[in-house]
Amino acid sequence: MTTDNTNTIAIVTGGCSGLGHATAKVLREAGYHLAIFDLNEALGKQRVSEFGDNFCTFYKVDVTNDASVEAAVAEVAKGDLEIRLCVNCAGVAPAKRTLDREGEAMPLVNFKSVIDINLIGTFNVARVAASAMAKNAPLGEANERGLIVNTASVAGYEGQIGQTAYAASKGGIIGLCLPMARDLAPLGIRVNTIAPGVMGTPMLLAMPDKVQEALVQNVQFPKRLGLPEEFGKLVLHMANNAYLNGETVRLDGALRMPPK
Repeated sequence: MTTDNTNTIAIVTGGCSGLGHATAKVLREAGYHLAIFDLNEALGKQRVSEFGDNFCTFYKVDVTNDASVEAAVAEVAKGDLEIRLCVNCAGVAPAKRTLDREGEAMPLVNFKSVIDINLIGTFNVARVAASAMAKNAPLGEANERGLIVNTASVAGYEGQIGQTAYAASKGGIIGLCLPMARDLAPLGIRVNTIAPGVMGTPMLLAMPDKVQEALVQNVQFPKRLGLPEEFGKLVLHMANNAYLNGETVRLDGALRMPPK
């Protein structure tokens, strides 16, 4: 896509915190206007204040609800700016074993809720954003109309003990990438996925040092947690590299997760 993003709006789900917030910062610095989809209204107001209300709008959105997503995207599309980028960062990462220590099975609602938020929520936003992008005028030699970037995880490849629901949801996002890219290719809309490893989000950095050190042990190089802004920079690279399509990129310092 064009590197002049001043007339372009990027939707970022989960954009109030963690990887979503870091991505929003990188995109704003690159000139994008922001539409942040999140459930946290208090943080949403902070982000609008941080980025400036001329450049950022917050929408309270439940990614699992089709009407909520459709209404929000319709509001974003009402303005003069074209939706050319959608980054899906909203997600949850609970841990629960298939059977607990007493041999009781995980309640099905626990598994279902993770799939609903992480996998179905991602598809829900992507499908509606793609519909809006399809109305854009094509840009550049590639006649491109937009890009969707979804967030998977290394757990989608090497899920650990207690990650059945999380790994299944992220594996589903990895599997979604290529067929969705093929679906949308005739419209000039690309789809890519990022599978981050252990990232230094505020939530992880709040853990004890010994926990953080244990997480870093299996990272090969550089021997540290990933920086959230590195995730955002990869999103921006994907936006600027028109030949990168249908691909899941691991962002993990050559990490391969052990069973626990």
